[in-house]
Amino acid sequence: MDDWLEKHPEVQNIVTAVCDLNGLPRGKRAPVAFAKKALEGGARMPLSALNVDIWGHDIEDSPLLFETGDQDGLLRPTERGFVARPWLETPSAMLPMCIHDESGAPFAGDPRHALGSVLGRYDARGWRVIAATELEFYLIDDSGDELLPVVNPTSGLRPTGGEVLSIRALDRFDTFFSELYQACEAMEIPADAASSESGLGQFEISLAHGPAMKAADDTWLFKLLIKGLARKHGFAATFMTKPYADQAGTGMHVHFSVLDETGRNVFDNGGEEGTALLQSAVAGCLDAMRDSTLVFAPHANSYARLVPGNHAPTGIGWGYENRTVALRIPGGSPAARRIEHRVAGGDTNPYLMLAVVLGAAMNGIDDGVTPPAPLEGNAYAAGLETLPDAWDRAVALFEQSKAIARVLPAELVRNFVLTKRQEMRDIEKLSATERLRLYAGAL
Repeated sequence: MDDWLEKHPEVQNIVTAVCDLNGLPRGKRAPVAFAKKALEGGARMPLSALNVDIWGHDIEDSPLLFETGDQDGLLRPTERGFVARPWLETPSAMLPMCIHDESGAPFAGDPRHALGSVLGRYDARGWRVIAATELEFYLIDDSGDELLPVVNPTSGLRPTGGEVLSIRALDRFDTFFSELYQACEAMEIPADAASSESGLGQFEISLAHGPAMKAADDTWLFKLLIKGLARKHGFAATFMTKPYADQAGTGMHVHFSVLDETGRNVFDNGGEEGTALLQSAVAGCLDAMRDSTLVFAPHANSYARLVPGNHAPTGIGWGYENRTVALRIPGGSPAARRIEHRVAGGDTNPYLMLAVVLGAAMNGIDDGVTPPAPLEGNAYAAGLETLPDAWDRAVALFEQSKAIARVLPAELVRNFVLTKRQEMRDIEKLSATERLRLYAGAL
């Protein structure tokens, strides 16, 4: 990791940052001379910093605060090492960190550790998870009292209609997207295809597949990059699910497959249907889907997306090459057989999202369960069991879930529930406009 700074002598400052439960970075900025201390594990941060609400306020009834003296944790660098922060004028780098307690044990409330624990279950079988995410986002103008579609840099006009897969929509923001891909290269984020989506100023970028932890890191860093780079270009970007009530929601799909110790895809049986292991993984994801909704839809605004027939899955079902279902098995080469989980909104925490998806899949594999028959045609008309359509119901299901208890540490479940209940209480104090601006800025 020291080598990175030697290769980038222009860097003047660094930030050490962890991912909190809402997926937001928390940390400190320091001169580059601080890097040695950070690399050697000398950086510290209160454990409670990972358990704050969307405003960054302490959770009032958190046992991490006064009951335990608001103790510090030890920050240790992740294997990612330093990454550039190319949206800033002054050359800067981030050192992504995880947090540990005084004994050196991983802090159970750290979402990255939670994903690491789930991946350990795959490691125990000699397996490796390969994952990729597809991230939708809106470019917006938040300079006034209301959120508005971003102005076309060429014409000075705002879009008046959605432009699905429009090349012209991408060309209008050529400077932004060209700089975005350059920044992704500098940050070693494998950005793949970009497309225009159906919402006003809505786009999607897919990230190439790779080891699951790196995919989560890439997704987290990409979200920070998009928001920072948009500001540099004079507008804003948001991953909130519904900036406009009458426009498409923002989702985050994840694709995953599992390789054994020889590199063989354990979901591949040479045919379209996939192996019994794939079927069990699907069944596990379906079984835990309702209880996992709080991770997939963690905010008040999230539930405006989960409307039947609105290109967001609301029914708990699966199928082959069917985009109306929650779990899609894409076609193509059997060697690339994989599961696409389509439920999460763009506002999800990528570490928690992958943890509950992959943990549920492993629950199904461990239990050897089988799913119901795959769906054909319009899943919205199939009369399926549905996801909870209200935030408070999602919180209750998550808190009480036996499936979630097999995936996430009890401390993290408790902390996340406390966070969401405080947010539910305080969000009621805001007007509709204030809520939109809060989520657009934070997410």
